[in-house]
Amino acid sequence: MRERLQLILKFLFLVILIAVIVFVWKSLPIISGYAAKVACSGVFVAGRPQEKVLKEDLGWWPMSMASCTVDMQDSSVTASVLGLARRKAIYRWRLGATLVAGVTEESLREQHVTRPAAPAVDADTIDWPMGDRMPRAGGVPARYGARAAGAGAEVSPATGKTVAMRLGEGNTRRAEIDTAKMQAAIRMAFGEGDAGSTGTRAVVVVYRGQLVAERYADGFDRHTRLLGWSMTKGIVNALVGILVAQGKLNTGAPAPVAGWKDDLRRQITVADLMHMNSGLWWWEFYGGPSDATEMLFGETNMGGYAERSSLRHPPGQTFNYSSGTANILSSIIRRAEGDEYYYRMPYEQLFEKTGMYSAVLEPDAGGTFVGSSYCYATARDWARFGLLYLHDGVSNGQRILPEDWVKWTTTGGSYGALWWLNRDRRHPHIPEDCYACEGHEGQYIWVVPGSDLVVVRMALEHGRRLDPDRFLPEVIAALK
Repeated sequence: MRERLQLILKFLFLVILIAVIVFVWKSLPIISGYAAKVACSGVFVAGRPQEKVLKEDLGWWPMSMASCTVDMQDSSVTASVLGLARRKAIYRWRLGATLVAGVTEESLREQHVTRPAAPAVDADTIDWPMGDRMPRAGGVPARYGARAAGAGAEVSPATGKTVAMRLGEGNTRRAEIDTAKMQAAIRMAFGEGDAGSTGTRAVVVVYRGQLVAERYADGFDRHTRLLGWSMTKGIVNALVGILVAQGKLNTGAPAPVAGWKDDLRRQITVADLMHMNSGLWWWEFYGGPSDATEMLFGETNMGGYAERSSLRHPPGQTFNYSSGTANILSSIIRRAEGDEYYYRMPYEQLFEKTGMYSAVLEPDAGGTFVGSSYCYATARDWARFGLLYLHDGVSNGQRILPEDWVKWTTTGGSYGALWWLNRDRRHPHIPEDCYACEGHEGQYIWVVPGSDLVVVRMALEHGRRLDPDRFLPEVIAALK
């Protein structure tokens, strides 16, 4: 009996050992792929110093296991773990960074892409919100740099450095907010006082259409593009809305995916994909190998990978958060628009019409925008995106989204159409009408219609979480 028990224990140990080896082996290319992609975007899209990107964005375990080489001449980053699982990401102008996956680097660089032209505008000469020129008392517009010391700037008790905290550039706006309360709320967001460290990089508060408060962490400013992660899903919502207005997509129609025609997946509608209740099998896990990490760091065609998912539940009935469905929608958008205009469409139909001139959507190695995760934009531009929804899809007097699109998007309990909701009070201290784009590592765009408010918070939390139920009510309490 004892020998039999020992044999069983040895077998179990062997099974566990094999499982650990397989897990680690499958994790290595994910770690190196993440490192190469994040570093490439951080250096070449966000324009941050490579030593800061490597230390701050990749200096945590297990990403600290990756060794990265940044090639400024080649506009690329190569990463490996102990010399294994070598991965490379390349930067292409107006396309951002793309991880080389399933194709050669040469073929990726030679892809035929009709790239959007760089907007010929000087945002400092255009009034907010389409530009960055802010009004001052007496109605005289003025430019300002977000990190310049002056009225509203203060010294951080954590670092002793002057930080940019802009609070109401004109007398009218100052009268509409309680400056002391707003400063306290933003200090909370940056982990000062008794709030604890949060990893916040930027906060922008827009009240009644005006930028009334803004602050950045050391090394970041109003020009720094910041990764939205899953806030990019909100961008996909807007692009689908634009195509619906043009008659190119119908949310109530079956999703136009050729591989689903001969099985029950043909019943999945575009709306099902947008509400994350398609019924498709998907495991959204970021701590190791999963559907999500395999897709983001191992696949050439991310939407095609997700389209191969089997059906687990009847369509339209069961919520299952899935980055895969966002990339299926990206593929559908590409097919509906056609490649000749596809790469210009988000810029000409959305970003330029809303003043989001910094925004960069990054494609996968197959050339489809990664709608689940990869949009970079400044904190102000993320706020402009929130304003588009606060104003019912209208920007600068021009309707961008169909009438009632925002109402349809924000109908539901905890999740609408690629936006998080608060109808079921998942955040009990935040207004019920609040809805949000939320992204990995603490990215948020909160839209609060009842307060005429948009709040953006960008971060790299690494577990240092900012509680929305504490922060957002403090911001609202500062509004008179």
